[in-house]
Amino acid sequence: MTDSELEKFKKVLKDENLKLTPQRVEVFREVCNSEEHREAEEIYLALRKKDLNVSRSTVYRTMDILYQYDLVQRMDIGDGKWRYEHWLNCHQHDHLICIRCGTIVEFINAQIEEIQKDVADKFNYQLVRHVHQLFGLCKQCQNTPVSVK
Repeated sequence: MTDSELEKFKKVLKDENLKLTPQRVEVFREVCNSEEHREAEEIYLALRKKDLNVSRSTVYRTMDILYQYDLVQRMDIGDGKWRYEHWLNCHQHDHLICIRCGTIVEFINAQIEEIQKDVADKFNYQLVRHVHQLFGLCKQCQNTPVSVK
């Protein structure tokens, strides 16, 4: 987590009339220092594993605030659970998601970006952000037989 990221977080908390607590900073640090797409519960468990005394409700509330202020992106991969990724100093990217194991691969494709821009222009929209998720089976899951229960 950089100083400028921390300053943005401080401003968000101030705008929300919330105190900058060590626990909120640790939640933000955990998100900023990870390249993973994790649920709030996974973030909470990672902090607890580091022996940091952060409540579950603090993690969930902080993640909601971070999302509201575009400091994190969240995505639903079809199981009804939000996955979060840090969004500061990030460039637009899309995701491939394995429907069996849940693996998420980030990718950038200039042609997709251009098509989106063309569509937005055609309908006189100014794009702010987009979510592009492709669902399928990763190579490992393609080669793994489905077990019959």
